[in-house]
Amino acid sequence: MMKKAVVLGASGGMGFSLVNELVSRGIDTTAFARSAEKLEALFAHQSLVTIKSGDVFKLNDLIGACEGVDVIFHSINIPYPEWKEKQPKLMANVLEAARQVSAKLFIVDNIYSYGRSPGQSVTEMTPKQPHTKKGKIRLQLEQMAFAAHEQGVPVILAHFPDFYGPNAGQTLLHVTLEAMHAKKTARFIGDPSLEREYIFTPDGAKAAVELALHPEAYGQVWNIPGHSTISGDDLMEIMRSLTGYKGKVGTVGKGTIGLLGLFNRYMREFYEMMYLNEEPVVLSGVKYERLIGPLPRTSYEEGLAKTVAFLETRKG
Repeated sequence: MMKKAVVLGASGGMGFSLVNELVSRGIDTTAFARSAEKLEALFAHQSLVTIKSGDVFKLNDLIGACEGVDVIFHSINIPYPEWKEKQPKLMANVLEAARQVSAKLFIVDNIYSYGRSPGQSVTEMTPKQPHTKKGKIRLQLEQMAFAAHEQGVPVILAHFPDFYGPNAGQTLLHVTLEAMHAKKTARFIGDPSLEREYIFTPDGAKAAVELALHPEAYGQVWNIPGHSTISGDDLMEIMRSLTGYKGKVGTVGKGTIGLLGLFNRYMREFYEMMYLNEEPVVLSGVKYERLIGPLPRTSYEEGLAKTVAFLETRKG
């Protein structure tokens, strides 16, 4: 039973979709992020949404946002250069807030902790062998979460592939889509001929809320795949048909990222994740479909059309 929920990181791509999915199910939802202005712009029209802003690194701010909720959805994203110092502190605060308000916790995670692709679809039983700094941090956070579960905080942790969709502005793919929509110079990160997996954020949110409503889902890891794999070239062709973009889409490879990393701290941190553009990790949704039901799978054509429609609403 979920009558009230809070979404931490509600102004981000996945957080935005989580709020909308919860509200569509008639669930009173608190949207929490650092910027009240961003939250107002996104959710002021939603009658079931309560807006609260604060600092996730201040435990009292978090507890105040989470008081009285049944489920906490943790979708906060922080910049790569801050991960080593701040990610464990962030998780510790979220876990402590969940403990103090006696709420269940849903954690939105990426695929970094799995490490390199095993050459087949990754299931929840695939050994986690992270070889990057950020993958090792994600595994550390997962271990913290399930240690808290053993101590009485009900936890679900779900792995998602790269996001795209309405308001998913912090993703690399969205930067490309935004540039094409605006008829500006666009660049695609990685090999555009390589097929990778992306998930439409409203699909991810549907699967997440469905999991959170199943008591038996807690205490487990879940993989939530996208619609299918697709090449960057095919994505760009769909975007051309939707936007009328006529220019060339440039590519940015590992060498360029490495060079930029000499001068840019974010690019230096991103460089180690470029393996995902060489050996894509593809998730298996068999467990979800066997135990929960059909996965939401919006086609890339429909998902990109809805993303473009959202960008239209943000013009000016």
